Amino acid sequence: MRALAIVVVLVVARLSASVAGAQMTSSIPPGAVASNVRVVGYSEVDGRPPFKLSILERNGRWYLYAGHLWHRGWTVLDVTNPSKPSVANFVPGPANTWTIQMEIGDGKMITALEKIAQGWGGDPVQPNDEGVLIWSLADPVRPQRLGQYKTGGTGTHRNFYANGRYMHLAAGMPGYSGNIYVIVDISNPANPVEAGRWWVPGQHTAGGETPNRNVSVHGPPYVEGTRVYIPYGEAGLVILDISDVARPKLVGQLPFTPPFLGFIGAHSVLPLPSRKIAVVNSEAIQEDCQEPLNHASVVDIADPAKPTLLSLFPLPVPPPGSPHKNFCEKGGRFGPHNVHQLYTTRSSSTRTGSCI
Repeated sequence: MRALAIVVVLVVARLSASVAGAQMTSSIPPGAVASNVRVVGYSEVDGRPPFKLSILERNGRWYLYAGHLWHRGWTVLDVTNPSKPSVANFVPGPANTWTIQMEIGDGKMITALEKIAQGWGGDPVQPNDEGVLIWSLADPVRPQRLGQYKTGGTGTHRNFYANGRYMHLAAGMPGYSGNIYVIVDISNPANPVEAGRWWVPGQHTAGGETPNRNVSVHGPPYVEGTRVYIPYGEAGLVILDISDVARPKLVGQLPFTPPFLGFIGAHSVLPLPSRKIAVVNSEAIQEDCQEPLNHASVVDIADPAKPTLLSLFPLPVPPPGSPHKNFCEKGGRFGPHNVHQLYTTRSSSTRTGSCI
């Protein structure tokens, strides 16, 4: 099996990974800065700005699936020719409901449905849908709905599904504060059923526990074998053993707060078990850096019972000639958001090589 070169991309607000070529200057919004990155294609996506993205190759063609923050539904783009991305289909979603996240695996797509947070364009007096929709991608351009799982609460935010029997959710369940970790069996996608759940002590308000509002699964809960690595807000990085999916067990935990911010203090985690490390990052919330410092961190997970902070990614700085001494001065939200990995081969069974 060939070794893989892994690239980890930290998406940073105000530092766009795109540089407009001369022939594309008129079509790409201004203001982006970068180094050693070249734009090869751009799309307005029919006026629906994408949020979460997932990609699929089928019969030599590449399809990019996009959720949307301000529009209700999902877009399928054909990116086989990356210099000319084109919208192949738009799948409408339920009204007054966030449709921002999706995951793809095993010929299926799962799409999160969630009550829209206050101040983000929803109508609190109107009904909303929630939970997870399960789709067949037998036709990658025209997904066919197979079933729906409902939480009975606020729905799900960012979930994990690679293949097989279970999907792993950041779920707003009734009787709990914030999102908790829920495992759902979709072996029969028309009738998904809960298989297990786990929460940080204090979240189960219906059980008399006292909550911390900053403790919540953002997700996705990232599964590697019988372990799941969960970005759990102020509770930090949580590592569970899910050998028995009905009874997840705590293995280890690493908080980041203090000194780093608490609310969404652990937003995303990408474990790289072959290298015995994980990449963890927070999410910038307040504008103009009016909050404790965000972080993008490398964690030693060689002993999962004792995850240890190894290092921090360097803080991005404006390029030479910029009118700003730092990105906080530029205004808006500045800090990390998502973490991704890219492979130089189509196989994902071996994870070795360089991490950038």
